[in-house]
Amino acid sequence: MCVIRVRNEEAAVRRTHWLAELAAALDEARRLTKELGAAEGRIEAVELYARIEAVRLEIQAMRLTRMSGGGRNFDPDWRETLPWKRSA
Repeated sequence: MCVIRVRNEEAAVRRTHWLAELAAALDEARRLTKELGAAEGRIEAVELYARIEAVRLEIQAMRLTRMSGGGRNFDPDWRETLPWKRSA
């Protein structure tokens, strides 16, 4: 039982670090997209900015859920159900 708990804790720590790195990368992507033309209203840049923002907010929600102790175990294929994956 102790070995399982350690593995779960290790997985949780790795997931927390991964979500933090992903959040930082999305913040940078959002900043760059704004520089590329979203601020001027270029339609492609605005669309990309909106997609990045949607993903960023989803990651933020996942991080907040985990911090509050309400974390869920996600199916390994959870990414396949994301809206931007279905439309691609």
